[in-house]
Amino acid sequence: MTDTPEFNIDTVDNAAGTPNESQPWAELGLKENEYEEIRKILGRRPTAGELAMYSVMWSEHCSYKSSKVHLRQFGDKVTEKMKENMLVGIGQNAGVTDLGDGWAVTFKVESHNSPSYIEPFQGAATGIGGIVRDIISMGARPIAVLDALRLGKIDHPDTKRVLHGAVAGLSHYGNTLGVPGIGGELVFDSSYQGNPLVNAMAIGVMRHEDIHLANASGVGNKVLLYGARTGADGIGGASVLASESFDDSKEVERPTVQAGDPFTEKSLIEATLELFSNDLVEGIQDLGAAGISCATSELASNGEGGMHIELTNVICRDEGMTPGEILMSESQERMMAVIPPQNVDKVEGILNKWDVEYAWLGEVTDTGRLIIDWDGETIVDVDPRTVAHDGPVYDRPYQRPAFQDELQANTFRSAVTDLPSTGDELKAATLDLLGSANLCSKKWVTDQFDSRVQGNTTMSAPDDAGVVRVDENTNMGVAGTMDCNARYVYLDPYHGSQLALAESYRNIATAGAVPVAVSDCLNYGSPENPETMWQFAESIRGLADGCQELEVPVTGGNVSLYNQTNGVDIFPTPVIGVLGRFDDVTRRTESGWTADQDGAAIYLMGTTADELDGSEYANLRDHLGGLPPKVDLKKEVLLGDLLINASRDGMIDAAHDISEGGLAVTLAEMALRYGVGARITLEEVAERDGIDMFTLLFSESQARAVVVVPRSEEVRFNDMCTARNFPVARIGVVDAQANALQIQDQFELTVDQMREANESTLVKHFG
Repeated sequence: MTDTPEFNIDTVDNAAGTPNESQPWAELGLKENEYEEIRKILGRRPTAGELAMYSVMWSEHCSYKSSKVHLRQFGDKVTEKMKENMLVGIGQNAGVTDLGDGWAVTFKVESHNSPSYIEPFQGAATGIGGIVRDIISMGARPIAVLDALRLGKIDHPDTKRVLHGAVAGLSHYGNTLGVPGIGGELVFDSSYQGNPLVNAMAIGVMRHEDIHLANASGVGNKVLLYGARTGADGIGGASVLASESFDDSKEVERPTVQAGDPFTEKSLIEATLELFSNDLVEGIQDLGAAGISCATSELASNGEGGMHIELTNVICRDEGMTPGEILMSESQERMMAVIPPQNVDKVEGILNKWDVEYAWLGEVTDTGRLIIDWDGETIVDVDPRTVAHDGPVYDRPYQRPAFQDELQANTFRSAVTDLPSTGDELKAATLDLLGSANLCSKKWVTDQFDSRVQGNTTMSAPDDAGVVRVDENTNMGVAGTMDCNARYVYLDPYHGSQLALAESYRNIATAGAVPVAVSDCLNYGSPENPETMWQFAESIRGLADGCQELEVPVTGGNVSLYNQTNGVDIFPTPVIGVLGRFDDVTRRTESGWTADQDGAAIYLMGTTADELDGSEYANLRDHLGGLPPKVDLKKEVLLGDLLINASRDGMIDAAHDISEGGLAVTLAEMALRYGVGARITLEEVAERDGIDMFTLLFSESQARAVVVVPRSEEVRFNDMCTARNFPVARIGVVDAQANALQIQDQFELTVDQMREANESTLVKHFG
């Protein structure tokens, strides 16, 4: 127990006797109607501690009050087939999916956007720490992390500050934890200049019997807080940063951003997993957003409904913290557990072994109330459900933006007419795309991550998906990826969101894995703007419909709203994480051909249409308008099945999906993967699809991939595609001697030319 600071304590009795005392509800992010609702629930004014708890737990970030009415579609549109492998769905710290043979996998995507703008290093680092704790709280060992970064223009001075800090924070925290970084995204666009996005995804595995849920059951069980000390960093982070727009007139204090310590988290992981393996824990909750307020109210609400806490038992890092600050602090590397009394000695022994500090705060009761005392005086007396689960729910008005019709009418073909047509012009366009901000090599970032730690990574960036072995005896494994083209979503939120889902699904299938689950991170502007709310509602509708058609369930995720600065929204950005399952990771398919595959056939799967609106080539020409490529999810499923079966049966040696940059960039990336050339002929395909060479090279039509087929497998591969009525065309061969990508009768690019264009961009801008 720490020494009790001397300040006036606002007790429940005092609150009842001073009903008209002024309270800073607006400063804590509450609306007037919400404050009045709290008074109605309690039958009096809240104490300072209660006000602190309600303010963070009713924040947009914690309560999903503006998104709940739409998110319900993920549950309403789940079919029985989608439920087959779902062991834990939405509502817990992370979803859990059955892998078979007694193995389960859990994964989740979350945002740490606003903190990463204010303090890029700590904001991004604690984003990794928080999502990893979500994974371990389910009973799983973290085996991989991915990150999706979206920043302002590549040449803007502030972009360098944010990127350097965020990448350093992510790599420092992940590398220190010893969790491999296996992939992600890096996108630059002026839309994110004042509000960058840092989305992190973590994957963990466990045996079925090790799955744990967050609840406080068992009257008399002890409540334990363990890990780092509680400090003044991160106070109000959930309500102040993640539930409010940036504005030049407002100053955000840096202490609002949490400070992370990966060394403490590493000990926390090992201690927590040992507590689980010895069956010493009844329930557990990580302390992320809203800190002790969240952990106590959610554990109590999910369990027997009662808990009694003595707050002065919390070990604090900073002197003089008020009860409200302790309740709101989002200091990192902390967990709360519910422990049966007979296990106390064993728990303490394990925590001491791992040198993890701890404090016994109280116990589970049958009162149905969450009661928190400060030095014996009650400062919180609430029904925990009113804090954690029964907060406000808003069905906010939404309407199609006034600009949408004009935006969609402004097609690329109507706005840009001077398009490349000669071989030299097509060659120059390909090099420009390879060196563009969004398509250039991300080695500058990925080289800072340890992708091989733990020894089970079998594939990582720049391949289409990261792959990690789960079972060393059978080689069972998982694949993970994150994707979103926000330009598509801006043009058409419903179909654009489905395109994000389709690309992530396709990347998993291209690697050879079976897609089994989705986790999303939904990044949008202010929900109080009806036009922004329309974008959000349409995206959810599109994703829910898309998941139903692909028969892959959403098992969890995150909503991040108020991503705007001075009233200007970011592009609507639903980042989609998809998890895939491998029976045998040795059957995985890499995304580039090798010298050993010299003479193997190169096939284009799918057909190409004139679909350049929202494309990276259009972006290169500073154009955004029209409609994104058409979505055909039935064709995506068919393509995915073909890729998975071909990979499993040894019919293909390499595969790469076609997405941003079109066929030209896909072929160049496949050649660059191992520095090996190829001879390509495209005239027959262009004639088949009724398009010119420019369109064939740079269109971003969906449900397409390029695969490398050994000569011995060509008949079998073609027969399989013909039987499924899926169009394929032989477009070339791997040429290990050429050291160049030769597009016959058009142009030739040496591997060195492509590498120079592709790998120099980030180095030039960021050193």
